[in-house]
Amino acid sequence: MRSDQQLFAAMERHADMVRRICMVHLKSEADTEDIFQEVFMKYVFSSQVFESEEHEKAWFIRVSINACKDLLKSFFRKNTVGIEEAIEPFQKDMDDERREVLEAVLELPKKYRDIIYLHYYEGYAATEIAQLLNKNVNTIYTLLARGRDSLRKTLGDEGYEE
Repeated sequence: MRSDQQLFAAMERHADMVRRICMVHLKSEADTEDIFQEVFMKYVFSSQVFESEEHEKAWFIRVSINACKDLLKSFFRKNTVGIEEAIEPFQKDMDDERREVLEAVLELPKKYRDIIYLHYYEGYAATEIAQLLNKNVNTIYTLLARGRDSLRKTLGDEGYEE
């Protein structure tokens, strides 16, 4: 196992490169951060002895690319879709007003979008959403209120009902 000092030195030399490789492959900041941590954890626990800085750099490139590929071909990644793709077939059957509202919901930041969707489209109560997402129920109420405010700004106040 490598020391903290070795880890920090390697991060200083290779962190930007690893992040760029991950962003190119994954096109997602969250996934990039996950793989970034995974790569440096592999480095910490690796017993690989590097012959030179170029050898170390090549190791980081190879491990980063392989970790990205593993994530992209994982079972979860292949067998799930985002909310946008899942509801696309149902949008055809909606009238223009309902479609406009749904599109506005999908444009919300993720922290509001999921909660608004679960509450209004799937019919979950705030307490149920809190359990599903492992969050405090008061946090859910706050995010619902902020999400509604954001929708109100986007769609206008006319005909607004809670």
